[in-house]
Amino acid sequence: MSQELSVLLVEDDLPMQLGCLQALQLAGLTVDAVESAEAARPRLTAGFPGVVVTDMRLPGADGLSLVRHCHELEPELPVIMITGHGDVSLAVEAMRSGAYDFIPKPFSPEVLVEVVRRALDKRALTLEVVALREALARKEGGTARLIGRSPQMVAVRQLVARVASARADVLIRGETGTGKELVAQALHDLSGRKGPLVALNCGGLPDNLLDSELFGHEAGAFTGAAKRRIGKIEHAHHGTLFLDELESMPMGVQIKLLRVLQDRVVERLGSNAQVAVDCRVVAATKDDLLQKAQDGSFRSDLYYRLNVVTIDLPPLRERREDIPLLLEHFLLLAASRYGLPQPVVSAAQLRALMAHHWPGNVRELRNVADCLVLGVPSEVLGDGEVPAAATMLSLAETVEDFERSLIREALGRHGGSITRAAQALRVPKTTLADKVRKYGLQVGG
Repeated sequence: MSQELSVLLVEDDLPMQLGCLQALQLAGLTVDAVESAEAARPRLTAGFPGVVVTDMRLPGADGLSLVRHCHELEPELPVIMITGHGDVSLAVEAMRSGAYDFIPKPFSPEVLVEVVRRALDKRALTLEVVALREALARKEGGTARLIGRSPQMVAVRQLVARVASARADVLIRGETGTGKELVAQALHDLSGRKGPLVALNCGGLPDNLLDSELFGHEAGAFTGAAKRRIGKIEHAHHGTLFLDELESMPMGVQIKLLRVLQDRVVERLGSNAQVAVDCRVVAATKDDLLQKAQDGSFRSDLYYRLNVVTIDLPPLRERREDIPLLLEHFLLLAASRYGLPQPVVSAAQLRALMAHHWPGNVRELRNVADCLVLGVPSEVLGDGEVPAAATMLSLAETVEDFERSLIREALGRHGGSITRAAQALRVPKTTLADKVRKYGLQVGG
């Protein structure tokens, strides 16, 4: 928990206020106390570094109004409500209004401290996520969501930044779960386009519905078409149209899409009128479209029309050095989302993650992070419990220990040669030399 976090206690009953104040201070927490909601409000801002504990019944505005004020200010700000006997209905209303938890009177100091600590843990995680996102945004702008220090991901971010503002359509290639939609979002965010990002999974709809979803239809165009419907292409006017699983698009729809790409006009089903559209198309596929074009299962003219700019996303098994950073990011997000403390990952668990083949790629790693936070079994790590934080190294220390052992083993296999070890580990020789010096490892002559 961050030392900067504090508790704002709102209680007009001075003996009760003093008791709560002492209990929290004895637990090592920083507390500020006021006697009314009116006195509390000026101290609260979005990003408030702490939590609020308030009595339900206060002079002037009551605790419920303060809960609502905090929720409007920032929905993630935890507010704990202290309720009197018989105020269960008000407590329920407080929870509906966004309260984090409530404590019925009478309560012990231990109960108060436990609930406040949990709320502070949640607050710390929320603020860490915000800080991480802001830091990434300052550093890399719209490509911040494309996490990774590997050469492959550095190249992807550079290419996205270079082509985002161009009018050219883009084809993204990558296995399931590699983050193709995140790349599409980054391209859209950096494009400067004022319209929306409109996404459609071409494999998620029957052929007839896909046609209608893309191009729209007029009333009476087919049975059940009671009124006009604007298709995804029109909806993406001045924005970006993201077509996922392009390889599953039927031939007939491919022909119509090719015309849209060439002429930038669309005809709704049941209409002869042409509607001009200005949208950038970003398509994604997990298959080799060139091979499919050569065997006749995908139109070659559509492939070459989309293949002006191609972004290849590496599978996670080819950028294993990004696993610790991605895991830390997903653990932080999951802990904040579920309101639970971020677990500590053991060296054995990290070794298992680094050695895993990752058929589901980054999406699979995110699921593992969710399981770790929830304390439930995962297919990758089994049902082993996460070790207690007090007995484990930090994630950064664990990563360094694992990296040190990998480099030591590679040097041993190659007679201490940095050149051959660098080739085996697939890292630049200068990078490996820096790490050898950092860890004080022995090399050959």
